Amino acid sequence: MFVFILILLLLAAIFGVLGAVLKVAAVLILSAFLAVAVLAGVAWWALKRKARQIQRDYDAQRIQGKATSTGTTVFVENEADPGELPARDDRY
Repeated sequence: MFVFILILLLLAAIFGVLGAVLKVAAVLILSAFLAVAVLAGVAWWALKRKARQIQRDYDAQRIQGKATSTGTTVFVENEADPGELPARDDRY
């Protein structure tokens, strides 16, 4: 493959169109790099947006009720305030 490309470059040099061939090749390569960079940027933006959406949903669940690790919401009516200590410690 390398030899084939070298032969094509030599033929382009002989016919005097080497400059045009190199310019076209540079445009094609830079276009491919730009396309990859744009796709990576869009993917990064979408990932960050999804992470923010998940965080908002989790915060909304936490405000409404008690969020569990499975993502379901458990509504507890008579739950004590987390900052409030119980009147008696029955753990022992």
